[in-house]
Amino acid sequence: MSDYQVFLNGEFVPEDEAKISVFDHGFLYGDGCFEGIRAYEGNVFKLDEHLDRFYTSAKALDLTPPYEQAEMKDLVLEACRVNELEDAYIRPIYSRGVGDLGLDPRKCDEVTTVIIAREFPRLYGPELYEEGLSIATVSTRRNPPECLSPNIKSMNYLNNILGKIEANQLGVDEGLMLDTKGFVSEATADNFFIVDDGEVVTPPYHNSLRGITRQSAMDVAEREGLPVTEKPITQFDVYAADEAFMTGTAAEIAPIVEVDGREIGDGNPGEITKQLMDAFEKVTRTEGTPIYPKETVEA
Repeated sequence: MSDYQVFLNGEFVPEDEAKISVFDHGFLYGDGCFEGIRAYEGNVFKLDEHLDRFYTSAKALDLTPPYEQAEMKDLVLEACRVNELEDAYIRPIYSRGVGDLGLDPRKCDEVTTVIIAREFPRLYGPELYEEGLSIATVSTRRNPPECLSPNIKSMNYLNNILGKIEANQLGVDEGLMLDTKGFVSEATADNFFIVDDGEVVTPPYHNSLRGITRQSAMDVAEREGLPVTEKPITQFDVYAADEAFMTGTAAEIAPIVEVDGREIGDGNPGEITKQLMDAFEKVTRTEGTPIYPKETVEA
């Protein structure tokens, strides 16, 4: 039995008691939004940026949060404190709430609020960060923005899950998704980058999630003196790249060494990728919102 406490609609309850109604529209229809946030050594990384995206997603869904953004910030920190965490993965969730079996969101009276905070290792096994991941292009195309914006971080992840199922069936570590025009969008759970002749390149965010870790990786690259470009990427660009890697809150920065059976570069994690992994790790340990107030020293 877990000792973790989960915030549910105004109170912290034991994880095993954190339950929602089967009539909640988040359960029935994926009608809601969420964020994935990490804490490192007592500091929550990019908390304000994550909450900005969380509340923007809620606004795009015409969902009225029961907590102001500043209140949610305090609750996220309290979720870490209640669970005595310094290193954590944190997931705040807003669901439309309990309604009937119809689609009409007006039938849902009160938004459901959940905050989960617990220990969670990097998404891929430790050996894959040393040896690199194998990925494959999947046939499932990323939702086009005219149907569902990839920048709404909604609870409906079926598009990504279908891609992940294909990757599993292909026996690779991750799936690479294209958009409906055939350009690279992102992986099923992460943003995607290549390194070409010393330049760090990633697809524009109109066809992929505007990831917080994606932006952090770009910022780190610029601090390291590396040119960074957002532009459309084709499968040819991927196959011809010197290096490739993925970014995400759960994954952090993960090196890629094979795509569709083709070695990327020399088949080992690239030097620039490793440089960015090291630099990103340093940033996460030195920046962030403190979970625990610093002790005041009396004069």
